[in-house]
Amino acid sequence: MGVVNITPDSFSDGGEWFEPDAGVRHGLDLLADGADLLDVGGESTRPGAARVDEDEELRRVLPVISRLAAHGAVVSVDTTRANVARRAVEAGARIVNDVSGGLADPRMVHVVAETGVAYVAMHWRGHADVMDARQDYADVVTDVRDELAARMDALVAAGADPGQVVLDPGLGFAKAGTLNWPLLTHLDALETLGRPVLVGASRKRFLGHLLAGTHGGPAGEPVPPLARDDATAAISALSAAAGAWGVRVHAARASADAVRVADAWTTAGADGEDADELGAPGTSSTTSARGGSSALADGKGSS
Repeated sequence: MGVVNITPDSFSDGGEWFEPDAGVRHGLDLLADGADLLDVGGESTRPGAARVDEDEELRRVLPVISRLAAHGAVVSVDTTRANVARRAVEAGARIVNDVSGGLADPRMVHVVAETGVAYVAMHWRGHADVMDARQDYADVVTDVRDELAARMDALVAAGADPGQVVLDPGLGFAKAGTLNWPLLTHLDALETLGRPVLVGASRKRFLGHLLAGTHGGPAGEPVPPLARDDATAAISALSAAAGAWGVRVHAARASADAVRVADAWTTAGADGEDADELGAPGTSSTTSARGGSSALADGKGSS
């Protein structure tokens, strides 16, 4: 899932793709680099970010979504607002990626149920301006799993089909530093909920802190976001090998290659086949990280 930020203030590429023409070009470039899906967002969710009003969010995302959809792209809208989600689906989006899992706008669960689109429900405890103060966990893996299970229950109660839902542990959202690593190493805990898992680690703060003092920078100084893509690709490979359905990334090529490597690795381990014959672009993948995109293309969810 390639990230298309139509924002002036996103943490790693804010303003770079803000104009519709630039956003569309960037989306097409991501597809050329191996992205299966494009996630278009018009509101930054970086820590401390201020909210934009709904009309401005619509103004930013709708032209980009409609044009990318016209090019045949499978487009996701990254929004917490029910009306933006509905309008985006009308414009051609086939997936709604809601970082709040339906908590920010109670109407969202009804939009999901009524439209039947695939829906990414992320673990969330508050908007960007407050989330860093809400990272108190008894056990981060258990708590995130249980809170996502509650979101699943709310969606089903509103009439959504469980088959529409993809779950996201919400790396970096109300989870600073080392809290993120247990979630990555225990993706199987989320998989017990019976739904595909999306991993969004790309360029996030915990990677910057992990790499602090490397890349020629000062000791203890986190590396900047654009220097985190190699680490992101490593997480893409490990997530795919662990059974994740997808990875959400800013730079697609390295992560697409990493997922192909994981696919060949896991398939050869399972079947004893020659890895050289596996993982060719365009073939059916045995790891859910690449294999699920076609199931989402009709907007009916995945399993």
